[in-house]
Amino acid sequence: MSELNDPRVLFAAERTLLAWNRTCLTLMAFGFVIERFGLFLRYVAPETAATPGPRLASHLVGVGFILCGVLLALMSSAQYVRVLRSLRGAEIPQGHWVHLATVTNVVTAALGVAVAGYLFAQA
Repeated sequence: MSELNDPRVLFAAERTLLAWNRTCLTLMAFGFVIERFGLFLRYVAPETAATPGPRLASHLVGVGFILCGVLLALMSSAQYVRVLRSLRGAEIPQGHWVHLATVTNVVTAALGVAVAGYLFAQA
């Protein structure tokens, strides 16, 4: 990928992965808020609680956002690993743990799956 032999290439790739991680977390948080908004509506308007429409819709859309964040976390981690494979030894500083950001993204994805599973169990 790079002919620069400069560690800044690695750090730029790492910053990009962490930016994707923030995007994934934002999608998951937004999905959780949307999912819980249906519960809020049920408390605000208890007479419409018998109709499952708004609650079911917010549940599906919210879990969809969470799963979208999970998928994005996994895809961005795979992209980062492909970039790492293209770098040469001179571009990776001695002793730098290059997989810390990857582990962070994979843990984020696993926790997103756990939250989605919890929300499905609550529905």
